Amino acid sequence: MPRESSVQHAALVDIFRRESGRCVATLIRLFGDIDLAEESVQEAFVIATQQWSESGVPPNPGGWITTTARRRAIDRLRREGTRHDRQVRAALTLEQQTSGADDLVDATHSAGPMADDRLRLIFTCCHPALSRDAQMALTLRLLGGMTTPEIARAFVVPESTMAQRIVRAKHKIRANRIPYRVPAAHELPDRLPPVLLVVYLIFNEGYSATGGAALIRPELCEEALRLGRMLAELMPDDPEVLGLLALMLLTDSRRDARVAADGAMVRLADQDRSTWDRAAIEAGQALVRICLRRGAPGPFQIQAAIAAVHSDAPSIGDTDWGQIVTLYGQLMTVSPSPIVALNRAIAVAEVDGPVVALAILDGLDLDTYYLWHASRAEMLERLGRASDAADAYARAAALTDNVAERDLLSRRIAALATT
Repeated sequence: MPRESSVQHAALVDIFRRESGRCVATLIRLFGDIDLAEESVQEAFVIATQQWSESGVPPNPGGWITTTARRRAIDRLRREGTRHDRQVRAALTLEQQTSGADDLVDATHSAGPMADDRLRLIFTCCHPALSRDAQMALTLRLLGGMTTPEIARAFVVPESTMAQRIVRAKHKIRANRIPYRVPAAHELPDRLPPVLLVVYLIFNEGYSATGGAALIRPELCEEALRLGRMLAELMPDDPEVLGLLALMLLTDSRRDARVAADGAMVRLADQDRSTWDRAAIEAGQALVRICLRRGAPGPFQIQAAIAAVHSDAPSIGDTDWGQIVTLYGQLMTVSPSPIVALNRAIAVAEVDGPVVALAILDGLDLDTYYLWHASRAEMLERLGRASDAADAYARAAALTDNVAERDLLSRRIAALATT
């Protein structure tokens, strides 16, 4: 492929990652149909590949995509006789109202969190009529810009299973006439937990991408932070909302330090902490202090407190690992899971040594999780069991689809061969 074409393709992929969620959310508000919105946005990107190769990327690619997708949707509604007349009339009225708009995104977005299309969409995707797995999968698809194969890898299920799960979720939204809106104030507390979870999943996909060459997808980190801030504005007295925002801020403060100049992944122990974002750390720590005063600890608040302890340490050796172990113990009480136990074991290794940590890890049923193998490998390496450590690193490398993570694990194997 010629270099120019490669650059254009990379730019288009980047724009899709950044803009598709917003474009789809806008079209769902305009037409009330998830499938129509998704398909129209996809068609708009196909048109973009043809037109932008000749004319170049426009100044506002998101607005261009949304406007083009809107027109494709209206054309489809005109063609399909099965659509309800009222929907067609609404679409034609919309066309007349916006036919002169060059930037539909700016023209249709009003100020304030209650009017934000993506916030409305996330509450729709997380409606209690849908299963938890369906909520997460659909949100990652529509708002996270992840493909069905990527989501399937993240959930460790076959692609066909994930595709069926997403189709069923869309059908249930349509069949149950689930409204596209932010719930009323009295409904928010019950509707909030899955929303917080999927926002954090979007952030995690941005911070550690499940696949591809790049370790980080910044646009997803920023989208999750934007949603987190909007939720905090919507529910400023909810400590778990503040805890999630604090956790994302404190974690994101390390984003730039996680990747070397050549794109290689940098472990926490090896990061240059002078490059950590102090403004984000201060903002996150301030939120943690607010949460502590509320005296109602929840999973996100405890994880934020753990991140705050890390952010206080000038080096890995200065970290208060005892406090981190205690906090993970609290997290295991309020939200027990094998992943929490794994993270606690890593902290335990710094307090009680790798023998104790390895015993904890070996008691966990996480054989398909690459970080479990990577964590075991590190403990084995510290115990001088180079051959076993290399095998564990190799198993971890085989389980991740992210090139940066796999390269780091390969470097660890190579280092063992020289010792």
